[in-house]
Amino acid sequence: MNHKPPNTGKPPAWSHPAVLLATCFWIGRIRPAPGTWGSAAAIPIIMALTYAKVPFFVELSLWLTVCCIGIPLCTIASRQLGGQKDPSSIVIDEFSAMPLVLLAVHPEQRTWLVVLIAFLLFRLFDITKPPPCRQLENLPHGLGVMADDWAAAGFSACVLFVILFFLS
Repeated sequence: MNHKPPNTGKPPAWSHPAVLLATCFWIGRIRPAPGTWGSAAAIPIIMALTYAKVPFFVELSLWLTVCCIGIPLCTIASRQLGGQKDPSSIVIDEFSAMPLVLLAVHPEQRTWLVVLIAFLLFRLFDITKPPPCRQLENLPHGLGVMADDWAAAGFSACVLFVILFFLS
């Protein structure tokens, strides 16, 4: 028999503040490939910070803060969205990790082509999850959601750095 849960007076999960933020204002609901959309959502902010010539320390602090806030947000949002470990609609992990790739590149080198290469590399490593990315997913709660993307960003940054080194 199909039972409808009782009305507890709570707002639907999609309106929960943690879900709103963890899905990057519902960007994570876009199909197909919500992680790709979440990664792409960071690009305008990255470019705005680059063109505004925001000091590296400020930019680093901003993205590390987003990464740290993402851990409890992912934990709460996962519970609100039915208890899955890493629902595909949660994209703050991709949104916060994508900029980490470009921290390996001097702002003057952040052309649209370099940003596109960084984006493609990040998506490649995030989707394929080479070791230890896949293993990091096993960390508890929101940390596991976030950490595999940080590792993918690290791999991407290294490859991007090597590409730019040989092209210059």
